[in-house]
Amino acid sequence: MRIRLFHARLISFADGNTELKENMQIGIEDGKILFVCGDEEKKSDAYAWDVERDCEGNLILPGFKNCHTHSAMTFLRSKADDLPLHEWLNDTVFPAEAKLTAKDIHTFTKLAILEYLQSGITGIFEMYLTPESIAKACRETGMRITMTGGVNNFSQSVKQLEQWIKEFNAPGDLVKFVPGFHAEYTCSKGLLEEISALANQYKMPVYAHISETAKEVKECKERYGMTPVAFLDSIGMFANGGGGYHMVHLEEDDYEIIRQRDLYAITNPGSNCKLASGIAPVTKLLAEGIPVAIGTDGPASNNALDFFREMYLTSVLAKIRDEDAAALPAMEVLKMACHTGAHAMCIPESDSIDAGKNADLILLDLSQPNMQPMHNIGKNIVYSGSKNNVIFTMINGRILYDKGEFSIGVTKEEIYAEAEKILKRIFD
Repeated sequence: MRIRLFHARLISFADGNTELKENMQIGIEDGKILFVCGDEEKKSDAYAWDVERDCEGNLILPGFKNCHTHSAMTFLRSKADDLPLHEWLNDTVFPAEAKLTAKDIHTFTKLAILEYLQSGITGIFEMYLTPESIAKACRETGMRITMTGGVNNFSQSVKQLEQWIKEFNAPGDLVKFVPGFHAEYTCSKGLLEEISALANQYKMPVYAHISETAKEVKECKERYGMTPVAFLDSIGMFANGGGGYHMVHLEEDDYEIIRQRDLYAITNPGSNCKLASGIAPVTKLLAEGIPVAIGTDGPASNNALDFFREMYLTSVLAKIRDEDAAALPAMEVLKMACHTGAHAMCIPESDSIDAGKNADLILLDLSQPNMQPMHNIGKNIVYSGSKNNVIFTMINGRILYDKGEFSIGVTKEEIYAEAEKILKRIFD
């Protein structure tokens, strides 16, 4: 399939470039970008196009990368609310999750994918219970995904991690897998040492929830005399990089470890606010040379999978934390969402709009009232943008969402109906 998009505004993020360009065209073939150039150039004349689409001066971006989520927790949306993290997990989430089957997770992942596409999300970094059924849901719908393990003392295993590493990293696949575990506080020291050894054997990065709450940090220091960051580093967990979800409660020595180990900090502002976990030190992380990406977390702790809201919160909460209205400019946040997130997810081939890159693109409607006037389009997106601005979401050269309609091989009504059947079984 060859697709030509033309008469577009564009922020490519190629080599991190945030320049806005106008009157641009993009050629796409078999899921890859062929070329990016001005409308007046004649590169398109060399091809016969299956589809040509006038973008009418609207904005094309690399899609948003949701760098931390638990998609199938859509089954708990608005069911487990207004509780602190540890009570929320132990009294509500874990007992309900024990009733889920792999087929249930397949269905509820598809429910989340509808929302991802509607929000302009073209890649998700997933941690949940049954990677096989999650991968199946993503392949069936066309969603790009990097999965990581949620190993803890009660579910999954190091043996399964190794199996998934081998199974889910085929070249050209929409699905990738990297080692991971739930958190330090849900894993024994011996289990964590086994995960570290596996990651070092395969020379792969490791991801986990790290320093999400003050309670987590306090109890880790009581156990090991170190913060979670320092303890995990002491057992060689990050010899090949990786990242931490949340990283709200960091101590001064943690920053040097994070920087030296080339870790990504993945902030989840909506979830952290809702669970009263705190505000991540995003500007200090950036000042220390630590790359920051953005995630929604799961739909039970957020409860929306809305990347526009996460971008807004990432910026304004940094301003509140620093007591500085100039902290964390909008374009830096947009770069986190489109570019940095791809590297955190281990999919650098989706980090920009450039020849040879994956055709993972979104088209945003600039004619809507919330985009007017266009003094600064980047600021409009971060500070006033919404899902209503998403005209289409393209992944791997396929438009999966277009003007309110989904093309994912199943209707949204079919997904809703199946989800309702499962909910009745679990909760009734």
